[in-house]
Amino acid sequence: MPDLLSPNIQQELNLKKLELSALLEITQAINDNLPESALYKIYRFTLLAQLQISRLVLFVHDEEWDCKVCSGTEQDFTKQELPENILKLKEITYTAKLNVEKMWRAFEIVIPILHNGKVLAFVMIGKIQPYYTNMEALSFVQTVSNIMLVAIENHRMARQRLEQEAIRREIEIAREVQTMLFPKYLPNDKDVTIHASYIPHSSIGGDYYDFIEIDQDQFLFCVADVSGKGVPASLLMSNFQAGLRTILRQNTDLNTVVSELNNLIYRNAIAEKFITTFLAVYNRKTRELCYVNAGHNSPILLYEDNSHRLLNEGCTMLGVFDVLPFMSVTKVHIPPHATLVCYTDGLTEVFDEDETEFGIEGTIDFLQRNRFLSSRMLHLQLLREINLYNEEAKFNDDITLLSCRFK
Repeated sequence: MPDLLSPNIQQELNLKKLELSALLEITQAINDNLPESALYKIYRFTLLAQLQISRLVLFVHDEEWDCKVCSGTEQDFTKQELPENILKLKEITYTAKLNVEKMWRAFEIVIPILHNGKVLAFVMIGKIQPYYTNMEALSFVQTVSNIMLVAIENHRMARQRLEQEAIRREIEIAREVQTMLFPKYLPNDKDVTIHASYIPHSSIGGDYYDFIEIDQDQFLFCVADVSGKGVPASLLMSNFQAGLRTILRQNTDLNTVVSELNNLIYRNAIAEKFITTFLAVYNRKTRELCYVNAGHNSPILLYEDNSHRLLNEGCTMLGVFDVLPFMSVTKVHIPPHATLVCYTDGLTEVFDEDETEFGIEGTIDFLQRNRFLSSRMLHLQLLREINLYNEEAKFNDDITLLSCRFK
Protein backbone atom coordinates (compact mmCIF):
# COMPACT_ATOMS: atom_id res chain seq x y z
CA MET A 1 0.00 0.00 0.00
CA PRO A 2 1.55 3.31 -1.02
CA ASP A 3 2.60 5.83 1.65
CA LEU A 4 -0.12 8.48 1.66
CA LEU A 5 1.77 10.81 4.02
CA SER A 6 3.28 13.96 2.57
CA PRO A 7 7.08 14.41 2.90
CA ASN A 8 6.65 17.11 5.56
CA ILE A 9 4.32 14.99 7.66
CA GLN A 10 6.60 11.98 7.28
CA GLN A 11 9.58 14.08 8.37
CA GLU A 12 7.65 15.37 11.39
CA LEU A 13 6.61 11.83 12.29
CA ASN A 14 10.21 10.63 12.07
CA LEU A 15 11.28 13.54 14.30
CA LYS A 16 8.62 12.64 16.89
CA LYS A 17 9.86 9.04 16.86
CA LEU A 18 13.43 10.25 17.46
CA GLU A 19 12.26 12.54 20.25
CA LEU A 20 10.26 9.78 21.91
CA SER A 21 13.23 7.43 21.70
CA ALA A 22 15.50 10.09 23.20
CA LEU A 23 13.04 10.79 26.00
CA LEU A 24 12.75 7.08 26.84
CA GLU A 25 16.54 6.73 26.85
CA ILE A 26 17.02 9.61 29.29
CA THR A 27 14.10 8.55 31.50
CA GLN A 28 15.39 4.98 31.75
CA ALA A 29 18.86 6.22 32.72
CA ILE A 30 17.35 8.42 35.46
CA ASN A 31 15.16 5.57 36.76
CA ASP A 32 18.22 3.30 36.94
CA ASN A 33 19.70 5.80 39.39
CA LEU A 34 22.97 5.97 37.45
CA PRO A 35 25.80 8.26 38.63
CA GLU A 36 26.14 11.75 37.15
CA SER A 37 29.01 10.80 34.85
CA ALA A 38 26.92 8.00 33.29
CA LEU A 39 23.92 10.32 32.86
CA TYR A 40 26.06 12.86 31.02
CA LYS A 41 27.39 10.12 28.70
CA ILE A 42 23.87 8.90 27.90
CA TYR A 43 22.71 12.49 27.37
CA ARG A 44 25.61 13.07 24.97
CA PHE A 45 24.88 9.85 23.05
CA THR A 46 21.16 10.62 22.91
CA LEU A 47 21.59 14.07 21.41
CA LEU A 48 24.39 13.11 19.03
CA ALA A 49 23.05 9.75 17.81
CA GLN A 50 19.31 9.76 18.36
CA LEU A 51 18.65 13.41 17.47
CA GLN A 52 21.49 13.54 14.94
CA ILE A 53 23.18 16.64 16.41
CA SER A 54 26.87 16.61 15.46
CA ARG A 55 28.30 19.43 17.62
CA LEU A 56 27.45 19.79 21.28
CA VAL A 57 28.64 21.41 24.49
CA LEU A 58 26.85 21.53 27.82
CA PHE A 59 27.80 24.05 30.49
CA VAL A 60 26.29 23.39 33.93
CA HIS A 61 26.30 25.73 36.92
CA ASP A 62 27.67 23.77 39.88
CA GLU A 63 28.98 26.48 42.24
CA GLU A 64 30.66 27.80 39.08
CA TRP A 65 30.14 27.20 35.36
CA ASP A 66 31.63 23.89 34.26
CA CYS A 67 31.64 22.24 30.83
CA LYS A 68 30.26 18.72 31.41
CA VAL A 69 29.88 17.62 27.77
CA CYS A 70 32.03 18.61 24.79
CA SER A 71 31.74 16.71 21.51
CA GLY A 72 32.30 17.25 17.78
CA THR A 73 34.46 20.37 18.21
CA GLU A 74 38.13 21.07 17.49
CA GLN A 75 38.23 23.50 20.43
CA ASP A 76 38.43 22.13 24.00
CA PHE A 77 35.59 24.04 25.64
CA THR A 78 36.24 22.47 29.06
CA LYS A 79 38.96 25.11 29.45
CA GLN A 80 36.85 28.05 28.29
CA GLU A 81 34.71 30.46 30.27
CA LEU A 82 31.25 31.32 29.04
CA PRO A 83 31.01 34.82 27.50
CA GLU A 84 28.89 37.38 29.30
CA ASN A 85 26.60 37.67 26.26
CA ILE A 86 25.68 34.00 26.61
CA LEU A 87 25.32 34.10 30.41
CA LYS A 88 22.61 36.75 30.04
CA LEU A 89 20.40 34.59 27.81
CA LYS A 90 17.04 33.30 29.01
CA GLU A 91 15.63 32.24 25.62
CA ILE A 92 16.79 30.03 22.72
CA THR A 93 19.07 32.24 20.62
CA TYR A 94 21.06 31.92 17.38
CA THR A 95 24.77 32.69 17.88
CA ALA A 96 24.69 34.78 14.70
CA LYS A 97 22.76 37.36 16.73
CA LEU A 98 25.40 37.44 19.50
CA ASN A 99 28.60 39.45 19.73
CA VAL A 100 30.90 36.55 20.68
CA GLU A 101 34.35 35.33 19.67
CA LYS A 102 34.75 33.20 16.55
CA MET A 103 35.18 29.90 18.42
CA TRP A 104 31.65 30.18 19.84
CA ARG A 105 30.27 30.42 16.29
CA ALA A 106 31.06 26.71 15.88
CA PHE A 107 27.58 26.42 17.36
CA GLU A 108 24.47 27.71 15.66
CA ILE A 109 22.11 27.79 18.61
CA VAL A 110 22.33 28.43 22.38
CA ILE A 111 19.59 26.81 24.47
CA PRO A 112 19.29 27.98 28.11
CA ILE A 113 17.98 25.34 30.53
CA LEU A 114 15.84 26.90 33.26
CA HIS A 115 14.23 25.50 36.39
CA ASN A 116 12.05 27.65 38.68
CA GLY A 117 13.30 30.74 36.85
CA LYS A 118 16.95 29.90 37.48
CA VAL A 119 19.36 29.06 34.63
CA LEU A 120 20.82 25.60 35.36
CA ALA A 121 22.78 25.16 32.15
CA PHE A 122 23.45 26.18 28.56
CA VAL A 123 23.29 23.68 25.68
CA MET A 124 24.99 24.74 22.45
CA ILE A 125 24.43 22.76 19.28
CA GLY A 126 25.88 23.03 15.77
CA LYS A 127 25.72 21.36 12.36
CA ILE A 128 22.10 20.59 12.99
CA GLN A 129 19.59 18.91 10.72
CA PRO A 130 17.33 21.34 8.79
CA TYR A 131 14.27 20.41 10.85
CA TYR A 132 16.04 21.78 13.98
CA THR A 133 15.44 25.28 12.73
CA ASN A 134 11.91 24.52 13.93
CA MET A 135 11.52 26.14 17.36
CA GLU A 136 9.30 23.28 18.54
CA ALA A 137 12.11 20.79 17.89
CA LEU A 138 14.61 23.00 19.74
CA SER A 139 12.21 23.23 22.65
CA PHE A 140 12.32 19.45 22.85
CA VAL A 141 16.13 19.56 23.25
CA GLN A 142 15.51 22.07 26.01
CA THR A 143 12.94 19.77 27.65
CA VAL A 144 15.17 16.67 27.53
CA SER A 145 18.09 18.68 28.96
CA ASN A 146 15.88 20.09 31.69
CA ILE A 147 14.62 16.62 32.70
CA MET A 148 18.15 15.28 32.97
CA LEU A 149 19.65 18.24 34.80
CA VAL A 150 16.82 18.47 37.33
CA ALA A 151 17.23 14.72 37.95
CA ILE A 152 20.99 15.20 38.51
CA GLU A 153 20.28 18.08 40.86
CA ASN A 154 17.75 15.96 42.78
CA HIS A 155 20.26 13.10 43.02
CA ARG A 156 22.88 15.51 44.33
CA MET A 157 20.49 16.91 46.94
CA ALA A 158 19.53 13.38 48.00
CA ARG A 159 23.20 12.48 48.44
CA GLN A 160 23.78 15.63 50.44
CA ARG A 161 20.84 14.73 52.69
CA LEU A 162 22.28 11.26 53.26
CA GLU A 163 25.72 12.73 53.97
CA GLN A 164 24.23 15.27 56.37
CA GLU A 165 22.27 12.52 58.09
CA ALA A 166 25.47 10.48 58.48
CA ILE A 167 27.28 13.53 59.88
CA ARG A 168 24.36 14.25 62.22
CA ARG A 169 24.51 10.67 63.50
CA GLU A 170 28.27 10.92 63.99
CA ILE A 171 27.75 14.12 65.96
CA GLU A 172 25.09 12.45 68.12
CA ILE A 173 27.44 9.56 68.90
CA ALA A 174 30.33 11.93 69.65
CA ARG A 175 28.05 14.02 71.89
CA GLU A 176 26.98 10.88 73.77
CA VAL A 177 30.63 9.88 74.16
CA GLN A 178 31.49 13.35 75.40
CA THR A 179 28.63 13.34 77.91
CA MET A 180 29.89 10.03 79.25
CA LEU A 181 33.32 11.57 79.85
CA PHE A 182 32.07 14.00 82.48
CA PRO A 183 32.02 12.62 86.03
CA LYS A 184 28.63 11.57 87.37
CA TYR A 185 29.64 12.49 90.93
CA LEU A 186 31.35 15.57 92.37
CA PRO A 187 32.06 15.72 96.12
CA ASN A 188 30.27 17.92 98.62
CA ASP A 189 31.51 16.77 102.02
CA LYS A 190 33.22 18.01 105.20
CA ASP A 191 36.45 18.81 103.30
CA VAL A 192 35.50 20.19 99.88
CA THR A 193 32.67 21.19 97.57
CA ILE A 194 33.36 20.79 93.87
CA HIS A 195 30.92 22.13 91.30
CA ALA A 196 31.22 22.21 87.49
CA SER A 197 29.40 23.91 84.61
CA TYR A 198 29.81 23.24 80.92
CA ILE A 199 28.35 25.26 78.02
CA PRO A 200 29.29 23.95 74.55
CA HIS A 201 29.66 26.48 71.74
CA SER A 202 28.52 23.92 69.15
CA SER A 203 26.96 20.45 69.25
CA ILE A 204 30.30 18.95 70.25
CA GLY A 205 32.83 20.91 72.21
CA GLY A 206 36.49 20.46 72.96
CA ASP A 207 36.35 21.13 76.71
CA TYR A 208 36.57 18.55 79.46
CA TYR A 209 36.65 18.37 83.24
CA ASP A 210 37.09 15.42 85.58
CA PHE A 211 37.24 14.32 89.19
CA ILE A 212 38.96 11.05 90.20
CA GLU A 213 39.27 9.58 93.67
CA ILE A 214 42.80 8.23 94.15
CA ASP A 215 42.45 6.92 97.71
CA GLN A 216 40.73 7.84 100.97
CA ASP A 217 42.79 11.02 101.35
CA GLN A 218 43.64 12.11 97.80
CA PHE A 219 41.71 13.01 94.68
CA LEU A 220 42.59 14.49 91.31
CA PHE A 221 40.59 17.09 89.44
CA CYS A 222 41.32 18.70 86.11
CA VAL A 223 40.06 20.99 83.36
CA ALA A 224 41.23 20.63 79.76
CA ASP A 225 40.68 22.20 76.35
CA VAL A 226 41.40 20.60 72.96
CA SER A 227 42.33 22.85 70.05
CA GLY A 228 39.45 22.89 67.58
CA LYS A 229 35.93 21.55 67.93
CA GLY A 230 33.70 18.82 66.59
CA VAL A 231 34.19 15.09 66.32
CA PRO A 232 38.05 15.08 66.12
CA ALA A 233 38.29 17.19 69.31
CA SER A 234 35.78 14.93 71.09
CA LEU A 235 37.67 11.78 70.08
CA LEU A 236 41.01 13.19 71.22
CA MET A 237 39.48 14.23 74.53
CA SER A 238 38.07 10.73 75.11
CA ASN A 239 41.57 9.43 74.42
CA PHE A 240 42.92 11.88 77.00
CA GLN A 241 40.43 10.78 79.66
CA ALA A 242 41.03 7.07 79.07
CA GLY A 243 44.78 7.66 79.23
CA LEU A 244 44.53 9.72 82.42
CA ARG A 245 42.52 7.09 84.27
CA THR A 246 44.77 4.26 83.09
CA ILE A 247 47.96 6.09 84.12
CA LEU A 248 46.52 7.00 87.54
CA ARG A 249 45.95 3.33 88.34
CA GLN A 250 49.69 2.76 88.04
CA ASN A 251 51.22 6.04 89.21
CA THR A 252 49.87 9.14 90.95
CA ASP A 253 53.04 11.22 90.65
CA LEU A 254 51.97 14.26 88.59
CA ASN A 255 55.34 14.51 86.86
CA THR A 256 54.90 10.99 85.48
CA VAL A 257 51.18 11.42 84.78
CA VAL A 258 51.66 14.56 82.70
CA SER A 259 54.68 13.16 80.81
CA GLU A 260 52.76 10.01 79.91
CA LEU A 261 49.71 12.04 78.83
CA ASN A 262 51.90 14.20 76.62
CA ASN A 263 53.34 11.10 74.98
CA LEU A 264 49.83 9.72 74.43
CA ILE A 265 48.49 12.93 72.87
CA TYR A 266 51.61 13.40 70.72
CA ARG A 267 51.15 9.91 69.24
CA ASN A 268 47.38 10.12 68.76
CA ALA A 269 46.67 13.76 67.89
CA ILE A 270 45.21 14.38 64.43
CA ALA A 271 46.81 17.15 62.35
CA GLU A 272 47.82 20.02 64.63
CA LYS A 273 45.60 19.17 67.57
CA PHE A 274 46.93 19.74 71.10
CA ILE A 275 45.52 19.96 74.62
CA THR A 276 45.91 22.53 77.35
CA THR A 277 45.08 21.28 80.81
CA PHE A 278 45.28 22.00 84.51
CA LEU A 279 45.69 18.91 86.72
CA ALA A 280 45.78 18.99 90.51
CA VAL A 281 45.95 16.41 93.30
CA TYR A 282 44.61 17.45 96.70
CA ASN A 283 45.41 15.72 99.99
CA ARG A 284 42.56 16.12 102.49
CA LYS A 285 44.80 15.40 105.52
CA THR A 286 47.78 17.63 104.74
CA ARG A 287 45.71 20.29 102.85
CA GLU A 288 48.44 20.19 100.23
CA LEU A 289 47.59 20.82 96.57
CA CYS A 290 50.06 19.60 93.93
CA TYR A 291 49.39 20.90 90.44
CA VAL A 292 50.69 21.15 86.87
CA ASN A 293 49.43 23.82 84.50
CA ALA A 294 50.08 22.57 80.94
CA GLY A 295 49.63 25.77 78.93
CA HIS A 296 46.14 26.29 80.32
CA ASN A 297 44.40 29.43 81.60
CA SER A 298 45.63 30.16 85.11
CA PRO A 299 43.14 28.99 87.76
CA ILE A 300 42.39 31.56 90.47
CA LEU A 301 42.99 30.61 94.09
CA LEU A 302 40.97 33.07 96.18
CA TYR A 303 41.81 33.29 99.89
CA GLU A 304 39.46 34.18 102.74
CA ASP A 305 40.83 37.75 102.92
CA ASN A 306 40.03 38.23 99.17
CA SER A 307 43.67 38.13 98.13
CA HIS A 308 44.42 35.71 95.30
CA ARG A 309 47.09 33.65 93.59
CA LEU A 310 47.24 32.46 89.97
CA LEU A 311 48.28 28.86 89.51
CA ASN A 312 50.28 29.10 86.30
CA GLU A 313 53.39 26.93 86.76
CA GLY A 314 53.91 23.61 85.03
CA CYS A 315 54.78 22.92 81.41
CA THR A 316 53.82 23.68 77.84
CA MET A 317 50.63 22.37 76.22
CA LEU A 318 50.39 18.62 75.62
CA GLY A 319 50.88 16.97 72.24
CA VAL A 320 53.20 19.55 70.68
CA PHE A 321 56.56 17.95 71.60
CA ASP A 322 57.37 14.27 71.90
CA VAL A 323 59.21 15.11 75.15
CA LEU A 324 58.14 18.11 77.22
CA PRO A 325 60.97 20.70 77.17
CA PHE A 326 60.36 21.69 80.82
CA MET A 327 58.20 20.55 83.71
CA SER A 328 57.50 21.58 87.28
CA VAL A 329 55.07 20.27 89.87
CA THR A 330 54.09 23.01 92.30
CA LYS A 331 52.85 22.43 95.85
CA VAL A 332 50.50 24.90 97.49
CA HIS A 333 49.18 24.83 101.06
CA ILE A 334 45.44 25.49 101.08
CA PRO A 335 44.15 27.38 104.13
CA PRO A 336 40.53 27.00 105.29
CA HIS A 337 37.80 28.80 103.35
CA ALA A 338 39.84 29.20 100.15
CA THR A 339 38.19 28.77 96.75
CA LEU A 340 39.88 27.59 93.57
CA VAL A 341 38.21 28.43 90.24
CA CYS A 342 39.36 26.65 87.08
CA TYR A 343 38.00 27.60 83.66
CA THR A 344 38.64 27.47 79.92
CA ASP A 345 39.32 30.48 77.70
CA GLY A 346 35.70 30.71 76.53
CA LEU A 347 34.95 32.34 79.88
CA THR A 348 37.47 35.16 79.79
CA GLU A 349 37.66 35.80 76.02
CA VAL A 350 34.43 37.77 75.88
CA PHE A 351 34.52 41.34 74.57
CA ASP A 352 32.27 44.35 75.06
CA GLU A 353 31.21 46.75 72.31
CA ASP A 354 34.52 48.63 72.68
CA GLU A 355 36.45 45.36 72.13
CA THR A 356 37.60 45.35 75.77
CA GLU A 357 38.10 41.82 77.05
CA PHE A 358 36.31 40.62 80.18
CA GLY A 359 39.52 38.77 80.93
CA ILE A 360 40.99 37.32 84.09
CA GLU A 361 40.78 40.70 85.84
CA GLY A 362 37.00 40.79 85.34
CA THR A 363 36.77 37.22 86.65
CA ILE A 364 38.84 37.99 89.77
CA ASP A 365 36.80 41.11 90.47
CA PHE A 366 33.57 39.11 90.20
CA LEU A 367 34.85 36.38 92.54
CA GLN A 368 35.94 38.91 95.15
CA ARG A 369 32.50 40.51 95.10
CA ASN A 370 30.56 37.25 95.21
CA ARG A 371 32.71 34.81 97.17
CA PHE A 372 29.92 34.01 99.67
CA LEU A 373 27.50 32.73 97.04
CA SER A 374 26.89 28.99 96.90
CA SER A 375 28.93 27.16 94.26
CA ARG A 376 25.92 26.73 92.01
CA MET A 377 24.90 30.39 92.28
CA LEU A 378 28.51 31.52 91.85
CA HIS A 379 28.61 29.76 88.47
CA LEU A 380 25.20 31.01 87.38
CA GLN A 381 25.96 34.60 88.32
CA LEU A 382 29.40 34.54 86.68
CA LEU A 383 27.90 33.26 83.42
CA ARG A 384 25.20 35.92 83.70
CA GLU A 385 27.90 38.56 84.28
CA ILE A 386 29.75 37.76 81.05
CA ASN A 387 26.43 37.74 79.20
CA LEU A 388 25.68 41.23 80.50
CA TYR A 389 29.23 42.36 79.67
CA ASN A 390 28.03 42.61 76.12
CA GLU A 391 24.41 41.64 75.54
CA GLU A 392 25.06 41.50 71.80
CA ALA A 393 27.98 39.10 72.19
CA LYS A 394 27.76 35.42 71.53
CA PHE A 395 30.18 32.94 73.02
CA ASN A 396 32.87 32.08 70.48
CA ASP A 397 34.09 29.02 72.34
CA ASP A 398 33.03 26.39 74.84
CA ILE A 399 32.90 27.50 78.46
CA THR A 400 33.86 25.21 81.31
CA LEU A 401 33.91 26.22 84.96
CA LEU A 402 35.09 24.05 87.83
CA SER A 403 35.24 25.48 91.34
CA CYS A 404 36.60 23.80 94.45
CA ARG A 405 35.71 25.23 97.87
CA PHE A 406 38.05 24.08 100.62
CA LYS A 407 36.39 23.95 104.07
